[in-house]
Amino acid sequence: MTENADALAALTRILSPHCRVTRMSGGALIADWRRTRFLGMATADIQKFADGSPEERAELVTDLVRAGCATARRKEHSDVEVGLWLRGVHLLIRTMGFGRVLRLLSLAAPDYARADPASAGEVARLKRAVQSHSRRSWLVNDDCKAEAVTAFVLLRRRGLTAVLHVGVRESPFALHAWTSSAGLCVPDADPRGHEFTPVLSIDCGGR
Repeated sequence: MTENADALAALTRILSPHCRVTRMSGGALIADWRRTRFLGMATADIQKFADGSPEERAELVTDLVRAGCATARRKEHSDVEVGLWLRGVHLLIRTMGFGRVLRLLSLAAPDYARADPASAGEVARLKRAVQSHSRRSWLVNDDCKAEAVTAFVLLRRRGLTAVLHVGVRESPFALHAWTSSAGLCVPDADPRGHEFTPVLSIDCGGR
């Protein structure tokens, strides 16, 4: 029962917002309300979304994209785009405050985007780009809040899973922000070896 639920959850993350999936005895039924049509999927195909090989999963996703039930994953952001986003996020935080920017994440990183698992390579490349721009820019100057929000937004806008954390350290008191995805953190969750306890975690859609 749990495996079926996991498989359906994985399938649901791929579907466009106008599609709904319902478990059936022989698999699942996808209701496409935009086109007023229904698509059936066998149990074996659904299970591939949870534990199939990358090739099998990619083939099924391609079929859903062609059928209009899913959107294709966006390409990786260029180095220039990463720099522009980082500086823009930093200015927004300085102008509006970190708390208000967090409340805007539902607009910048909407919850209807696909939530595919990110690969470690994708996140590592983004981390290098974000931190490289952060260190070179006198404006940003290694601001963890700007780095974390930028990484979260760019990953989510590509439909990849990411969680933004805000943590606290009691002695000496300090706050720190980072985004985790694919087992990596942008920036590091424990800078200079200092451990921070998460007090706020934001998943997709800014929640």
